[in-house]
Parts: sequence; C-alpha cells; structure tokens
Amino acid sequence: MDSLHFNITGLVVIITGAIIQSNYYHYSNFVGDNFWTAPIVLIVIGSIIFVVACFGCCGAAKESPCMIITFSIFLALVFLAEIGIGIAGYYKHEELSGILEKGFNKTLDSYATDKGAQEAWNLVQSEMVCCGIKGPEDWEPIYKNDTVPRACCHRMPVGVNKCTREYASTEGCFSKLSSYLGSKSLILAGIGIGLAIVQLIAVLLACCLYGSFRRQYETV
Repeated sequence: MDSLHFNITGLVVIITGAIIQSNYYHYSNFVGDNFWTAPIVLIVIGSIIFVVACFGCCGAAKESPCMIITFSIFLALVFLAEIGIGIAGYYKHEELSGILEKGFNKTLDSYATDKGAQEAWNLVQSEMVCCGIKGPEDWEPIYKNDTVPRACCHRMPVGVNKCTREYASTEGCFSKLSSYLGSKSLILAGIGIGLAIVQLIAVLLACCLYGSFRRQYETV
C-alpha cells in the first residue's frame, strides 16, 4: 500500500466526516451536540492519515527502519481510533431512540417561548415532511385547538391560509428522523470498522518492510 492509497483513504475519511457533520448537525436540538463528535474525529483522523502517508513514503524511499517502525506505530494508533469510531457509531445507533425522544419532548414543551426550538421544529417538519412527534395531534397542547405549525402543511389548498390538522402531514417526525439519523450512525460504524481493517493490513505490511530493511542493514 503506497502513499497514494493512504492519501486517497484520508481524503475519503475527511469527505465522509465533513458531509455527515455539515448536513445533519442542524438536528442537534433533538440529539445534542455530542452526538456528532464521531464525524469530527473522523475528519481529524483523515487529516492524520495524510501526514502518516507522507512519513511512510519518506521511510520507504530512504529505506529507514526507524521511520518505518514509527510509521507502523502511527498506523496502529489510527487503527485503534477507527475501531473506537466504529464502536461509537454502533453505540449511538442503539441509544438514538432514547436521545431523540427526550429531545423531541423537551423542544416541544419549550416551543411557545424558545425561538431555537421553533426553528428546529420548522426545519425538521419541512425537511422530513412530518408533523409533531408521533403526529399532528401532538400540537394540541401547544395551540389548544386543531392548529399546527405552518411547516406541517406541505400542500395547502388554494385560498387556505391556516394550517390545521386537516391539511397537515399525518406521519410523526420521531420515526422519520430516527430512521434517517440511525442510518448515518451505522455508516459511521461501517466506515470506522472498514478503515480499521485496511489500517491493520497496512501495519502488518509495514512491519514486514521494517524487518526487510533491518536484515539488509545487518547484512551490510
């Protein structure tokens, strides 16, 4: 595995982490900021892989056992970090439902007075094409009637200005967002484990190269 392969791997890791972080961070009102720690770590690891790849390339070019063994150690550390990301992705997938339930209930209770909660609900109901936690009836305690937020009504009849349960989406946001974010956390887990396997192979190859260089030096 040459430095080009590792540079490509690092680029894939950085892009994947950046996409997940930038596209889905705005749901942090429902899942909390710490839920997206793993994508940030993924971006950092991708950057480290670039540096490590250059170090390994220099070590191979100079046939330096010291640089190769250092390269192997760096790869081993990256391997452990990627295993951690895989475990974190799976763990967050398992606990996602409980986190979302708390987040939805909290923001719904503070909806009337919290502008951030209002913006979060408008966003998720617009993007997910849903209404309320389990359905539009969840808004009755807030509005005290059949009115729902405008974001719940995605197809309003001409001449109708008030968004009510009659015109609102019937599907709740909990199931949609849970499924959506759950798939992203599984992607994180898969990428972390998959890259860890690649890194493990690279560590073994680097160790073999280290042994070859040492034998050459001993022969000389």
